[in-house]
Amino acid sequence: MSAKALKISATVAVVVLALTGLLFTTLREDTQFYKHVDEVMNDPAACHGRRLQLHGYVEGIERKRSSLDYRFNVQSNGSVVQASYSGVVPDTFKEGAEVVLKGTLGPGGFHVERNGVMAKCPSKYEASKSAPAAPVTPPNTSGS
Repeated sequence: MSAKALKISATVAVVVLALTGLLFTTLREDTQFYKHVDEVMNDPAACHGRRLQLHGYVEGIERKRSSLDYRFNVQSNGSVVQASYSGVVPDTFKEGAEVVLKGTLGPGGFHVERNGVMAKCPSKYEASKSAPAAPVTPPNTSGS
C-alpha cells in the first residue's frame, strides 16, 4: 500500500469515527421516550427527581388570574398526577387534550419545564366520521 493510500485511509477512518461519536452523543442526550401516567404512578419513587416525558390526557385545568401559571391533572388508564406549568400553552391545550409533558416528578406532582407542553387535538386532524366522503366523479373527457 502506498503512503498516499495510507493517508487517505487514515483520514477517512478518523472522520468516520468523529462523525459516529458526534451522532452517538447528540442522540443520547435528546432521545427520550415518554411514559404514560399509569406507568409512572405504579412506582412514583423510581421517577422522583428524574427528567422525563409524561403522556396522558388533561383534566381540571386551573389558571391563576392575570398570570400564566397553570395547575391541571394528567390522567391515563385511571391513574392521575397533578401537574404545574408556568408559561404559554399551545392552542390545542384544553380539557381532554392528549399531551406529552417534559419535566420532573416531585412529591408535589409533575413540574413541567419551560416550553415543555406538547398538546394535540385529534379531531382537527382526523376525517369526520359523521359525513361520508363524497364520491369523486372523473372529468368528462369525451369532448361533448
